[in-house]
Amino acid sequence: MTPTEIARVTDYLRRTFDNKLIAIDPPKKKGYPIEMRVGDEFVGVVHRDEDEGEVSYSLNLVILEEDLPPAP
Repeated sequence: MTPTEIARVTDYLRRTFDNKLIAIDPPKKKGYPIEMRVGDEFVGVVHRDEDEGEVSYSLNLVILEEDLPPAP
């Protein structure tokens, strides 16, 4: 993803989830995953897909069981 795409997707996610703490970090090296965080907390990765000239972005959220509240 280009810096412009990262900025546009970040803006979209911030508006959609009404959360200014959402950030997308550019990959440290080419080919590395594009990570999304909320504040300092890593929450998932963003993928860019291009098929027949149409571009889409997907967000894969990671929820660790240790982060969930106890079961009732």
